[in-house]
Amino acid sequence: MPRGMWRIILIYGAILAAATLVLKWIEFQLIARTHPGEMYIFLLALGFMGLGAWVATRLIPKRMAAEPFAVNERARETLGISDREFEVLELLAAGRSNKEIASSLNVSPNTVKTHVAKLYGKLEVNRRTEAILRARELGMLK
Repeated sequence: MPRGMWRIILIYGAILAAATLVLKWIEFQLIARTHPGEMYIFLLALGFMGLGAWVATRLIPKRMAAEPFAVNERARETLGISDREFEVLELLAAGRSNKEIASSLNVSPNTVKTHVAKLYGKLEVNRRTEAILRARELGMLK
């Protein structure tokens, strides 16, 4: 494209942008005059949102580096959860399916089902989510 063409395009673009800005300003003035209460509420809410963000970043102390999570070995031993069952439990908590757990542990899906059933019995639960929640309550999972 020739250089003069770019100049014309930029001029028309600037004119269109200025016209849009003027129309939006007129629209804002109309809204501000017809709904002043809502505008004040909006500005107040915007101010509180900014204050909340400032408080969150400035006044609330930053969290200290989290200590490494230590598994509650005593609960594991008391419940009789084996190392393999604990591996299955960790993979359950990670959201893995039985097939995915089986492939990552190099066992059959039926073996995984057996481990899961034993975990349900030892944790006294009926579902995966309950098993994960119970294990977290006992401090076995993060």
